[in-house]
Amino acid sequence: MTSLAFETDEMRPIKAWCTHDEVHVSLADGRSIATPLWWYPFLAALNEAELNDIELMYEGIWWPAVDEGISVKSMFRGRKAPGAMPPSVAAE
Repeated sequence: MTSLAFETDEMRPIKAWCTHDEVHVSLADGRSIATPLWWYPFLAALNEAELNDIELMYEGIWWPAVDEGISVKSMFRGRKAPGAMPPSVAAE
């Protein structure tokens, strides 16, 4: 097994949910990660039920309501979706 495959196995999501301001993911190796919801503008129009209708994929999570997803690696690397702006900037 390559180190990349091992890292991916360790980072496999086993649970995911959203709060009003964060996306949370629990990983197979026991770690958890949370990122700001505003990092993903494609989720902005979803209601609470749609935000939490999440499909787990091998390397990330998927929202069927918007046909979009994010990888766990992008969450760890701090990669925001295109067009993401902090709420204070977006309000100006």
